Amino acid sequence: MQTLVKGDTAPNFTLSDQYGNSHNLKDALKSGPVLVYFYPKASTPGCTVQACGLRDSKADLEQHNVTVFGISPDPVAKLLRFSDKQELNFTLLSDEDHAIADAFGVWGEKNRYG
Repeated sequence: MQTLVKGDTAPNFTLSDQYGNSHNLKDALKSGPVLVYFYPKASTPGCTVQACGLRDSKADLEQHNVTVFGISPDPVAKLLRFSDKQELNFTLLSDEDHAIADAFGVWGEKNRYG
């Protein structure tokens, strides 16, 4: 697995959001910078803290015209429940086969403590 490094071109993708709408990275970039983050599973403690932190930073991100995409292998329906429960104000995308996470080099076996 090759992780992207500074200067690499991000792989383009088209994925469905929590409402079933399609989003394409290349199209989103036409509007300004895009913050893409990956998380392993909606509604887990760490992922919830991360998502709520971005939710609470939305005003600052908007000042810089940043679009936020949170990507996980969760199905669309689960993303909607997560978004509604946490009152998220940004787009969650479903990457059920983790092809996009693979392309970004962020999908792999969890290694903890060495």
